[in-house]
Amino acid sequence: DYKTKTFKGFLVGLANKEIRVYHDKFLIDSMQLDDVPIMISFGKYGREDSNMIVVTENGSFNVFILKRSVDLSQGKLSSKVGPSAQQSQKLNVPKKTKTYVDQTLRERESGIQIHRQFSHDIYRMRLTTARAYVAALKLNLTPISNEDDIPLKLNANVQGLGPRFQLSIEVMNTSNVYPIMGSYILFVTNETLYHLDRSYVVLPLLAPSLTYSVKVMVKCQLEHGVTDTINAFVYLKGRNAPALSANIEMPVSEPELMD
Repeated sequence: DYKTKTFKGFLVGLANKEIRVYHDKFLIDSMQLDDVPIMISFGKYGREDSNMIVVTENGSFNVFILKRSVDLSQGKLSSKVGPSAQQSQKLNVPKKTKTYVDQTLRERESGIQIHRQFSHDIYRMRLTTARAYVAALKLNLTPISNEDDIPLKLNANVQGLGPRFQLSIEVMNTSNVYPIMGSYILFVTNETLYHLDRSYVVLPLLAPSLTYSVKVMVKCQLEHGVTDTINAFVYLKGRNAPALSANIEMPVSEPELMD
C-alpha cells in the first residue's frame, strides 16, 4: 500500500528469482534477484517510508528503497492494459483443400448416418470386448484370479537384451488367512525359437500376503529378429484348468556379442 502515490498493488515472489508488482491482474513492474525470495514486506524501515524488504532462500536480508519520483499512476497502468502484441499477428492458416471442403459437405449432409454408423461400431466393439473378457474369465486366462477360493495374483517381466533372457515370475497369495499348497507353474512356448532351462516349476507353500519369485533363463535360438510369446500357467493340485495365466511378449533379441 503506497499511500504517497495512492497506489495499491501486490508483490509476488517467484521461484525463478523474480519479484513482480501487480495492480489487480495487470503487471506493473518486475525485478530480478540473485536468489529465490521467501518473504516480502513493504512499508517503513528506518527513516524511509517506502521500502521493500526481501528475505531470500539462502538467508540474505535485502532492502530496496522505492524512488520518490516513481510513476505508478493510472495513466501508466492504462498503457499496459489490453491485448498483447502477439494477438495482433496474423496466423499462418493453410488454405482449405478440395478434400477438406468435400469432407465438410459430406459431414453436413450425412451427419445423422455418420453418427449412427459410429454408434453402431462403438456398441459392436464394446460387445466384442465384453465377450472376450468373459471368455478369459471362464478359462482363467487372466493374471488375477476371479474365484474366491483361489486368491492368487501373477506378475511376469523379462530382463535382458538377448539372446539370453531372464523371466521373473512373481506369484502372490492375496488371502490374509489361508495358505495355498500344491501349486506349480508350467511354461509353454515355441521350442524352435526359445529354449527354457526349465519348463516346470513347483512352488512351495504360498503363505498369506507374501510374494514368491521364480527365475527362469531363456535363450533365443534364432537371430533373425523373430519374436514370439511365452505362456505361463499356474496350476493347482487336483485341477485340470489353470488357475492363472500370463502371456509374456518377448522382445527382439540382440545378436550374440561374445561366443
